[in-house]
Amino acid sequence: MTRTNTYTSPNSQGYYGKFGGAYIPEMLHRNVEELRLKYLDIIYEEGFQKEFRELLRDYAGRPTPLYFANRLSEKYGTKIYLKREDLCHTGAHKINNTIGQILLAQRLGKKRIIAETGAGQHGVATATVCALKGVECIVYMGEKDIERQAPNVARMKMLGATVVPATSGSKTLKDATNEAIRDWINNPIDTHYIIGSVVGPHPYPDMVARFQSVISEEIRWQLKEKTGSGLPSHVLACVGGGSNAAGAFYHFLDEPSVKLIAVEAAGLGLESGYSAATTALGKPGILHGSKSLVMQTEDGQVVEPHSISAGLDYPGIGPLHAYLFDNGRAAFLSATDNEALDAAFELAKLEGIIPALESAHALAKLRDLSTLTSSPQVERGKGGEELSFKKDDLVVICLSGRGDKDMAAYMKKMENE
Repeated sequence: MTRTNTYTSPNSQGYYGKFGGAYIPEMLHRNVEELRLKYLDIIYEEGFQKEFRELLRDYAGRPTPLYFANRLSEKYGTKIYLKREDLCHTGAHKINNTIGQILLAQRLGKKRIIAETGAGQHGVATATVCALKGVECIVYMGEKDIERQAPNVARMKMLGATVVPATSGSKTLKDATNEAIRDWINNPIDTHYIIGSVVGPHPYPDMVARFQSVISEEIRWQLKEKTGSGLPSHVLACVGGGSNAAGAFYHFLDEPSVKLIAVEAAGLGLESGYSAATTALGKPGILHGSKSLVMQTEDGQVVEPHSISAGLDYPGIGPLHAYLFDNGRAAFLSATDNEALDAAFELAKLEGIIPALESAHALAKLRDLSTLTSSPQVERGKGGEELSFKKDDLVVICLSGRGDKDMAAYMKKMENE
């Protein structure tokens, strides 16, 4: 992990351009300020890095493979590599961050861990590291998500975590986050909140991005080994809050030749009223402790998001991503529920890999970005640059998680066909 970077390091107040900061209740000021003052010194201390790297290697199973997807490449007329975060222990990239944060929490003397989760992958990863370190774990999860992600709920409970349903609002990730913040306000002394994405008050967006940056750190040397070039032409990743995308983009942010493509959840369509595509539908606002782009009404009320994917079912986006969108460094596209489902089945049948529905949103844009399959409408970035693939391009897609948890949705699709 590098300590400074033009794009990734926010200023001293936690802002990436006009996005970020820490908008928090007075009761949380002590906790957040403690983190802000200490996190960089702690996480770059030699002993921390040694333990962190050892656990990533021996416990999480890193480095994860960078796999050349031969049949997918043939279909779309370019060279496609999949960064296999689905092969991490617990089945997703989330473990990278929870290992880092549990080590940080221990060094801060915290005895109790809380977390929020949508798809359940972050909840499982948090419960896993709490079991590893013998720390009490409480996971807040939307009642709707508990129903649609039952296997992950069972895993969390088996690992010893207490799973608390969020029954307000849309009963999804946003509401679980609200409940976790309330818990933290009521237990500010002994509790550390392991936020699962690059959202929340400073320093969380920066801290989570640094822990997840191991993804792009590995991509660079793995691609160099395989192709002779450490720089891909494109990096694609799905974005809800955006932790896997932040990790996949991190070490390429200051490489202007690398096209960064984030894919949000369009749900039933951008104009349907049932979507979670924040950059297309949102505007600047405050959500869960930071200023970013937020889906909201004219009077500032948060709009309920929709996605078939629980991990993308969020009405905001991390402030780093809002900044990358605002200044055009990354292109933000979206994929519908049905496009994601189709992409998941395509990967399964072409490469023998069943992806998480979140990751399938990124895979869904291959059709639009390939000159072999795209419509006459060429996808372009905010600055007008063409995003489509050429034959010799090196395209890396972050396969952020595996599809075990989404089998109910996949089975439903098969039943309806």
